Amino acid sequence: MHPGEQELIDRARNGDLDAFTDLVCRYEKKVFTAAYRIMGNYSDACDLAQEVFIRVYQALPRFRGDCSFITWLYRITANLCRDELRRQGRQKKNSLDEMLASSAGNSLPVDQCPSPCESLERREFQEMVQGCLNELPEEFRLVLIMREIQGLSYDEIAATLDISLGTVKSRLSRARQAFRQKISGRRELLAFRPRLVK
Repeated sequence: MHPGEQELIDRARNGDLDAFTDLVCRYEKKVFTAAYRIMGNYSDACDLAQEVFIRVYQALPRFRGDCSFITWLYRITANLCRDELRRQGRQKKNSLDEMLASSAGNSLPVDQCPSPCESLERREFQEMVQGCLNELPEEFRLVLIMREIQGLSYDEIAATLDISLGTVKSRLSRARQAFRQKISGRRELLAFRPRLVK
């Protein structure tokens, strides 16, 4: 039987490194995904995901459970990403190699593998979505990622970002509208661009 989250937190808080490692294993993919979507590139996401767990380890003795552990984890992730975006002057880059790295491990059986044309279209679409996310203002990008990609509730987003529920709903509505405008414009460009593979 695997230990529950609260047991792992209690043990890790008391210095049990195995329990902390188990917590990292449970949440590292979610933290990396959130950091990748916010930052827009693989390298920054790797660095920030590591930094998140260093901060968690340092702050765990002070974690009192006023919010859920995952909400607390996302708050640390969001804060570190915001700090890094400000530090970089929000100059985000995205490459096809990073998109390929992010989708690694999604292998299918040979008979279900997409054709080269389908693979190209899928990569182009992933690149387009990330590019649109990168262009959103930081406050919109954060709520959109937390709701649509991470699946957090409105209350969890409010707790994570330390904003009111009304602000979450307002930002999310405006973020969705801005994202729709950006992606619809890019889809049109993608549709009319000549294909390398026919």
